[in-house]
Amino acid sequence: MIQQDRVSRPEAPIFTLGLGCERGAPVDEVIALAEQALRYAGIDCRAVACIATLDVRLSEPAIVAAALYFSVPLKVFPVAVLEAETPRLKTPSNLVFAITGCHGVAEAAALAAAGETDDLVVPKLKSAHATAAVAGCFVESNQTVAEFPSMNDSGSSHPESIARHMPPVVAEALA
Repeated sequence: MIQQDRVSRPEAPIFTLGLGCERGAPVDEVIALAEQALRYAGIDCRAVACIATLDVRLSEPAIVAAALYFSVPLKVFPVAVLEAETPRLKTPSNLVFAITGCHGVAEAAALAAAGETDDLVVPKLKSAHATAAVAGCFVESNQTVAEFPSMNDSGSSHPESIARHMPPVVAEALA
């Protein structure tokens, strides 16, 4: 269940992970791509402030699973906000624009979540069904965000165990 909490993080350089995917993308593929993006940047997963994506992906099982896997909030943005990031994108795509209405999801979401003064650390990486990008970010203390239950509560961070932490409709989609 998504809940609203006050998340306290010290003001420190941290990063946002932008994700995009096709509907029904495999959870393990999205998580593996996210981990690959962090490895490319040499970033520990504890330095990730949030996962960001297009608002229509809020209930996409693989995106939700990634937020749970990394134990970070999931921030979503409307297409107009992501399209406004187009001048900052390293790999804008007319194909993505034709499908979503914005020229990029992963890069644009990472940048939107990071803020206007931060840049891409890892431009878009692609797998068969997903994209990932990383942007640098500072998060103010006590920022209100949507947060998922911590994977640490379950004693496991394996993708197979993620479903039991998801809303029933999302867990069913993963089955």
